[in-house]
Amino acid sequence: MEQLSFDINHQSDSRIIATSGDFQIELLQHVGEQDYPALIDISRHLAQEYGEKAVLTKSTIHKYFNKRGSLPFIARYKGEIIGYVIGVPLEELSQESWARRDENFGKQNTLYTLAFVIKAQYKANGYAKMLKRVYLNWARKRGKIRYVTGHVKLGVSSRFTGEISITNRVENWQGTGKTFEYYRRDLLPDTSLQYKHDPPLPLQF
Repeated sequence: MEQLSFDINHQSDSRIIATSGDFQIELLQHVGEQDYPALIDISRHLAQEYGEKAVLTKSTIHKYFNKRGSLPFIARYKGEIIGYVIGVPLEELSQESWARRDENFGKQNTLYTLAFVIKAQYKANGYAKMLKRVYLNWARKRGKIRYVTGHVKLGVSSRFTGEISITNRVENWQGTGKTFEYYRRDLLPDTSLQYKHDPPLPLQF
């Protein structure tokens, strides 16, 4: 019985949302410790652009991925985790002054995209676009969620379709020496939720 309990606590609990060949996207219900190393390794790809605070730890995985109200997805190719995206309620970031300044803070209607990453060798395959599309569509399905926000490098959000507004700019984001913009996406309009000039990719739901 003790061994069974140990296995349950350390196993991830996920639901397959979409597949395309050897690629699949899973909605995480709970992240088990056996997937911590893969998630931490992938998060290191974010450090150069977003700073060291973007690198996951066991503590931040448990804090955000297993937090009620979070929306975490992982992408797998042939069983290997190759990327992830996670949205957390804006109110969970109350320690950040920029979060508290958001006009929607406290309204429980906004998901902040804490991280979105795909291993470099898989970016050209369209997997990042599929992961983002699933994430945004699921965010839209949540009854109270009206907005998705996030920080991206200056100018990146101009490539997004839909109702996008820039509400703030931050110089030297996380000590990277780069200017980032804080964008807000309105999920209510019926838009394609795709990057411009990128046709929808086939997914099996």
